[in-house]
Amino acid sequence: MSQNRETATLAGGCFWCLEAVFELLDGVEKVESGYTAGSTVNPSYEEICSGTTGHAEAVRIAFDPAVISCRDLLEVFFTIHDPTTLNRQGNDAGTQYRSAIFTHSPEQKAIAEEVVAGIPSAVTEIVPAGIFYVAEDYHQEYFRGHGNQPYCRSVVAPKVAKLKEKFKARLKSGSA
Repeated sequence: MSQNRETATLAGGCFWCLEAVFELLDGVEKVESGYTAGSTVNPSYEEICSGTTGHAEAVRIAFDPAVISCRDLLEVFFTIHDPTTLNRQGNDAGTQYRSAIFTHSPEQKAIAEEVVAGIPSAVTEIVPAGIFYVAEDYHQEYFRGHGNQPYCRSVVAPKVAKLKEKFKARLKSGSA
């Protein structure tokens, strides 16, 4: 891993979708699905699904800014989810599916504010990153292991295809 690694934490609907997309990008070294920005300590997936914890399904991305910038990650982020629907992505509804950028530095906050300001009707939250709870093991690399599952075929796969079409030059070798 790069010594100059940075972290980005993003929420934009189901974390399976985000993880499947971001893990394909050159410069992204690790993607973890998890929960953040709520009040329940060490929540379970079942608690998150109840919508009562305040947490968002999110991904924590370790990346090398010499290869891919925070702005590049946000460009991908806003291409693969709808930042104009409050607490909803497609049929996934609830605060756990909100659009949010959890910033790790003043620089990330400034970039996020600039990018979001350029999106009409965006409801994306920009807040400082807090505690990130890594989701249960079965959620990690979910699309890779369950790509034929109906949700993955109908929701995740189109986002991956969109990434591969629009950001082909940013993909890791062998990901096209």
